[in-house]
Amino acid sequence: MISQNSELLYSAVVSDALDAMGHFNQCAKPGLSALTVSRKLIGRCRTTLWADLFHKDPAPYEKELQAVDSLTAGDVVIAAAHGSMRSGIWGELLTTAATNRGCLGAVIEGAIRDVSKMREYDFPVYALGACPLDSQNRQRVCDVDVSVELCGVIVNSGDLIVADEDGIVFVPQAVEEEVIQFALNKINDENQVRDAIRNGMLATEAYAQFGVL
Repeated sequence: MISQNSELLYSAVVSDALDAMGHFNQCAKPGLSALTVSRKLIGRCRTTLWADLFHKDPAPYEKELQAVDSLTAGDVVIAAAHGSMRSGIWGELLTTAATNRGCLGAVIEGAIRDVSKMREYDFPVYALGACPLDSQNRQRVCDVDVSVELCGVIVNSGDLIVADEDGIVFVPQAVEEEVIQFALNKINDENQVRDAIRNGMLATEAYAQFGVL
């Protein structure tokens, strides 16, 4: 269902669908922005949980490399790093490895580096900012494929993510089909409203007739 309709979906209408179904806390709080390429990103979440370090790491990069090597086609890396900007935890080499696995992009609740290199890959990365510092002995992955909180939203591996210029929305797998269908129906209704207004109907009349805004 995702592959057939992904080009029609966008974050705002998916958020509206979630609201209508009683899921009011599925949008990431403002702060994350597209730092590499600005285009829509839709895929399956693969979660990584990060922690700050203040000692020498005995096994640097171990779990983050395992996480990247476990990616499958259609995945989107989710790095829950509590907003820490101690280092750039995602960069060119991880992007290269992730792309080889079919990964579509990454959402980093922290800093990234090698921005221009990732832009050359046409690899969309949403992050809080950039930092040239390496993650070794500063931050590391402490768990993979667990429930994480990212910018105020609880995210699980397998959840649907819809990210674009308006923001980032996460759809729990349990309600995914209903949300997608609701969003597609709303897109159709909104198209009718837009056309009616273009043809001269007042906005108040259009809302009264279609009940959509």
